[in-house]
Amino acid sequence: MIRWSLYFCIALLIFSCKKDPEIIFGCTDENAVNWTSLANFDDGSCKYDSINNYQTTPYIITTPYGFPDMLIPDDNQMTVEGVELGRQLFNDPRLSKNNSLSCAGCHNQNNSFSSPNQYNVGVDNIMGFRNASALINLGWNTSFNWDGSALTLEEQAFEPVTNPIEMHDTWQNVESKLNNDSNYFIQFKNTFNIEYIDSIHIVKAIAQFERSLISVDSKYDKWRKGEVQLSLSELNGYAIFNTEKGDCFHCHGTEMFMDNLFHNNGLDAGNFLDLGLGNISGNPLDNAKFKTPTVRNVEFTGPYMHDGRFSTLEEVVEHYNSGGNYSTTIDPLMKKVGIGLQLTNNEKNDLVNFLKTLSDNSYINK
Repeated sequence: MIRWSLYFCIALLIFSCKKDPEIIFGCTDENAVNWTSLANFDDGSCKYDSINNYQTTPYIITTPYGFPDMLIPDDNQMTVEGVELGRQLFNDPRLSKNNSLSCAGCHNQNNSFSSPNQYNVGVDNIMGFRNASALINLGWNTSFNWDGSALTLEEQAFEPVTNPIEMHDTWQNVESKLNNDSNYFIQFKNTFNIEYIDSIHIVKAIAQFERSLISVDSKYDKWRKGEVQLSLSELNGYAIFNTEKGDCFHCHGTEMFMDNLFHNNGLDAGNFLDLGLGNISGNPLDNAKFKTPTVRNVEFTGPYMHDGRFSTLEEVVEHYNSGGNYSTTIDPLMKKVGIGLQLTNNEKNDLVNFLKTLSDNSYINK
């Protein structure tokens, strides 16, 4: 009897010393020593995540042939978790004031993450004044936006959310919406090991996703690897593109098909409606200069130029063939102003056919 009484006392002491479930933010955490409670959320859930399981998987970028190493910030190294989180945020309309417009709303994958519209309309039905840039191989760009107003992808991703003619929200409001989503809360915890979703980590995730948008699987790329043959017309267009005859390669050279620079390519003779880089630098010599876009996937990214004035590649080629318009800031590389390239109709067609070999169908369909 004494023995059983002793067992009973020991058991009673053990259970009486057991830690009561910890209540944090209204959630009962019965494993408070090993788990961090993640609060009650708008969806009625009460989820928690193991702090001992925080571990990310590096997202490996293989540098394509002819490209330099990608420019990745030390404080935003790419992970599988970060890229996936960024993809979800890129497609989430809750980043806008009325939950109606996502990044993908203006950067459609079918158009190589550009827009088929000359201008896009924001959440307040205000039309923009520039064509939505295509998002291709951004990890190798040294500035962003047509006017170079952002120097990093993270900096650029801050802009549309608060822009009054785009998403027109506040970061405080966006943070509140995402913090009240239990799935996002857990994903941000697992990706960045943070307890509160803030704008800094939102744009970091979006930037990681955008750096993952790599396009190097066109017919041209397969030709470079000896896997396919180009037609006679395409080869002739390649020669025109890469010689003084077409003079495209000066701005669209290297395997990236862009130069990370700004040019006035003779669209207007003066009285510029958009000063481009000049608005950013304040230097009149930069007026009407715009960032060179890559011509990879150019078949998918019309309309063309910063203001979407040309609907077709044929119109673009004809602009250069005509020589463009002289102005005081026109680029010295526009050597045929007033003269034109004087390409024949067949040569213009060949050049367009070569440009279409840069189309990467897997990029717009994956």
